[in-house]
Amino acid sequence: MKKIALLGSTGSIGTQTLDIVRHQPDRFRVTALSAGNNVELVIEQAKEFRPALVSLATKELAEQARPYMPGGTRVTYGEEGLIEVAAGTDADTVVTAIIGSRGLPAALAAIHAGKTIGLANKETLVTAGHIVMQRAKERGVSILPIDSEHSAIYQCLNGERRNDVLGITLTASGGSFRDRTREQLAGVTVEDALKHPNWSMGAKITIDSATMVNKGLEVIEAKWLFGLDYDQVNVLIHPESIIHSFVEFNDHSIIAQLGMPDMRVPIQYALTYPERLPTPTERLSLAEIGKLNFRAMDYERFPCLRLAFDCGRLGQSAPTVYNAANEVAVARFLNKEITFLDIERVLETVVERHNVCDVHDLQTIAEVDEWARGLAATV
Repeated sequence: MKKIALLGSTGSIGTQTLDIVRHQPDRFRVTALSAGNNVELVIEQAKEFRPALVSLATKELAEQARPYMPGGTRVTYGEEGLIEVAAGTDADTVVTAIIGSRGLPAALAAIHAGKTIGLANKETLVTAGHIVMQRAKERGVSILPIDSEHSAIYQCLNGERRNDVLGITLTASGGSFRDRTREQLAGVTVEDALKHPNWSMGAKITIDSATMVNKGLEVIEAKWLFGLDYDQVNVLIHPESIIHSFVEFNDHSIIAQLGMPDMRVPIQYALTYPERLPTPTERLSLAEIGKLNFRAMDYERFPCLRLAFDCGRLGQSAPTVYNAANEVAVARFLNKEITFLDIERVLETVVERHNVCDVHDLQTIAEVDEWARGLAATV
């Protein structure tokens, strides 16, 4: 039985991870949960899965939840609580499903403790990929991607030699506004932006999908996960989200991974690798789908993706600034403080004003991150 600690249990990836556990109770046991602010849901989860440890965002929330926890479940809170969930139990695998850069210290703590990482927090590698991958190598820790695109690439590379890879292509649905021109984006609402055509995701990732920032973060993450140059990473719009990504090899053969758009498949693959178990998901019928469509990426239509490539090639502190500025801009849009098109304006302004510097430790990363967030909140 594999023991799992789950960071971000009440979010989209977290709840779907627990659905996998629910369908394979003889294979998995939950040892720890972190849940942010959603007290009611984490209480329900704790009663069902009976973890040894639960962490919430604040002391007040922890005290609110503590009386309702089952016997044997201890409650903690804050960043120290996150780190304890990641590294302080007997979990074999830590699923990092927290949104944003705040998942980085917990991920590093889990690596230091020798845990296998199921990585659904792409910001961890965007902000500190060089540090994370080096520490994972030093500790002999496996990092198994949960993003559907990176899971697809990981699966396509099974049994293949990395030096035979010519390049990879990450597919993108195009998000909520994929069929709109830039002129038609003026005045779109938060509610419009949250209507993703294919995937069931959290609010932040859904907005990132519409701006294509999510794909930009995935490009940077892919560079670190698979040891690629940015010239080897391509992005293709694929509206049906059936081909999750593919790899081209030196002989021009292409291997792709296909399936219905359901995050439970890549989540379970990360939890059971190298085994494949039945999932509670719909089977893919290509006959019923009928045809698959593809469009070349338009970097003028999606300037945030172009900016991600630019920041990735600059390296050092640039990806950290890109990610931090976007987190603030998306929060401002969700709060209806700025327009949808203002997200890219904020991103471009913060990146342009940043003097790229070396980020060799977490303290420097934190300082750069704080600077970018401060500026993004005001421009």
